[in-house]
Amino acid sequence: MTIADLSIARSLLPDFDASPTPYHAVQTVARRLAAAGFTEHADSDPIEDGPKFWCRGGALLAWVIGGDHDARSPLRIIGAHTDSPNLRIKPNPDRTTARFGQLGVEVYGGALLNSWLDRDLGLAGRVALRGQSGPEMATFRDDRAILRVPQLAIHLDGNIRESGLVLNKQRHMVPVWGLDPLPSFRQYLSDQTGAAEADILSWDVMAHDLCPASLGGLNEEFLLASRIDNQLSCFLAARAIEQAATALGSAIPIIALFDHEEVGSVSTTGAASPLVANLVAQIADRFGATPGDVSFSRSTSLVVSADGAHATHPNYPDRHEPDHQIGLNAGPVLKVNANQRYATDAYSAARLRLAAERVGAPLQTFVSRTDLACGSTIGPATAGELGIDVVDVGCPQLAMHSAREMAGSHDPAAMLDLLAEVLTE
Repeated sequence: MTIADLSIARSLLPDFDASPTPYHAVQTVARRLAAAGFTEHADSDPIEDGPKFWCRGGALLAWVIGGDHDARSPLRIIGAHTDSPNLRIKPNPDRTTARFGQLGVEVYGGALLNSWLDRDLGLAGRVALRGQSGPEMATFRDDRAILRVPQLAIHLDGNIRESGLVLNKQRHMVPVWGLDPLPSFRQYLSDQTGAAEADILSWDVMAHDLCPASLGGLNEEFLLASRIDNQLSCFLAARAIEQAATALGSAIPIIALFDHEEVGSVSTTGAASPLVANLVAQIADRFGATPGDVSFSRSTSLVVSADGAHATHPNYPDRHEPDHQIGLNAGPVLKVNANQRYATDAYSAARLRLAAERVGAPLQTFVSRTDLACGSTIGPATAGELGIDVVDVGCPQLAMHSAREMAGSHDPAAMLDLLAEVLTE
């Protein structure tokens, strides 16, 4: 491994640009896996040998079963999430104020609201259309700068110098998209999908920043993109299982990319759903596993919850645990929290450290300040659902939950080496 190798970071840029929503992120990963020889698995298909993937909405599972695997084979699972905080279009979004046509939005997840101001925004998502036998889903993306949330001029905000910028989600985050008269949002979707207005039943549509992903900094030290949290982990997990498919070890490699982590993971495609548990059960059935086989397999298995980690902010060093400083381009970050906001324990941490040693990947350790709240990941939900050891790790970043985030450009290479080692050990 060459820690300063930027080829991995560069290869990620088109993936970010192709993935303005969780549904597009799943399509991006699915296309990559298909090109690498993975075949799509339908719900009615039996579990068979070979590299497979399965998709539903914003969730994707992929796995590889080889001829040497059996009922007692351990599992190596990388979990990540496809969703990111953003602005999502309401069911009845059309409004007009002072001749400005606007679209009503809900704030999804813990978005940094100010980061969405004064940006060129496009629209993308999926639309449910009337079909002959039920709803049919169509995805679309519109990369024109059709939405904007204009900030109030400083001259009209007399309190901003004293109290700073204060935004109300309902009143201040409503984007404009033209001047009256305008077509309805349903008419707009009709144009985007080619379907009749009467056949548009519902939608999951969201705004996305139009600035393309890039490398930045004087020596291209930084990865700059929207949705680094947590599409970066998704794209690296896909690359890791591609490598595992050509270098299978004794364990069965699996990646699980979930939706809705930013709002609690409780959904049909979230980490609190039985998606992975069902897959694990089907794999056990494929080998005719006994309860003893299942117990043995799970006792030797490992889940890596791969999600973004907080780097130490140079302007706010006091917000970080002083004995656990985290740097960009200093390697992946092992995340620990005594209150189980992360699922790491001493045993799972030790297993990850040994994997990092084997590939020469530097490993940092993050702990939140005791007097500040700690975020969470899919790790605890997955641990509770599967009863398998879980370790939380991720690439360090700044501006988490901003419309535009920042990470180190060297860290993805180290993270990929570590994830591939876990899947192939």
